[in-house]
Amino acid sequence: MLTGKQKRFLRSKAHHLNPIFQVGKGGVNDNLIKQIGEALEVRELIKVSILQNCEEDRNDVGFSLAKGARAELVQIIGNTIVLYKESKENKQLKLP
Repeated sequence: MLTGKQKRFLRSKAHHLNPIFQVGKGGVNDNLIKQIGEALEVRELIKVSILQNCEEDRNDVGFSLAKGARAELVQIIGNTIVLYKESKENKQLKLP
């Protein structure tokens, strides 16, 4: 579980990132969760964009992605989700 200070730090780091995944009409599926988990192992912090044709609620999408990838949900703002998971082998971010 992240503290408020850690979430603030991660939000500042994620501000300049571009979304690398998009959730569309198909919604959240196992393949998407697997790919997000692999990307989090490499990058630790990613953004996911929710397209307008996504039928699921953005909060549900965020929580299911975080739960499936065993990551921390940092922020849901607009149609963008920020996820963080500490990497086992490529530690890049040092949390305060």
